[in-house]
Amino acid sequence: MRCPFCGHEDTQVKDSRPTEDNAAIRRRRYCAACGSRFTTFERIQLRELMVVKSNGEKVPFDRDKLLRSLTIALRKRPVEGERIERLVNSIQRRLETLGENEIPTKVVGEMVMDQLKELDPVAYVRFASVYRNFREAKDFEEFVGKLGDNR
Repeated sequence: MRCPFCGHEDTQVKDSRPTEDNAAIRRRRYCAACGSRFTTFERIQLRELMVVKSNGEKVPFDRDKLLRSLTIALRKRPVEGERIERLVNSIQRRLETLGENEIPTKVVGEMVMDQLKELDPVAYVRFASVYRNFREAKDFEEFVGKLGDNR
């Protein structure tokens, strides 16, 4: 694997261990050329997932983009990073087991919404505000009002 610091082609694995949820292998690596250390993660990929956007454009599923979105929604909330990681793994596994290579963004968004609704109501509203494209305060009021009606 190429060193992210100096670009040297040959790095050494110093330590490998499974992540807490056993969904990936965490590898500590060392670059002999520059002496840097870094971590990589190896994950199982059941199939190549393509996300179909609302305009019809197809893009590869980006796990890191999903992780960033959830991290933003959960910013300053009492949820540990490991729990967010497990949530992303869960959503990715569910998408892979749908049996489809092309998945509409609506399906991904609804899965995220379902998970966040259970995990943290504030993050759920934050994510919904972007996902459902809230334009003004009344959009929030209506959404939160419906949320209160469902309890």
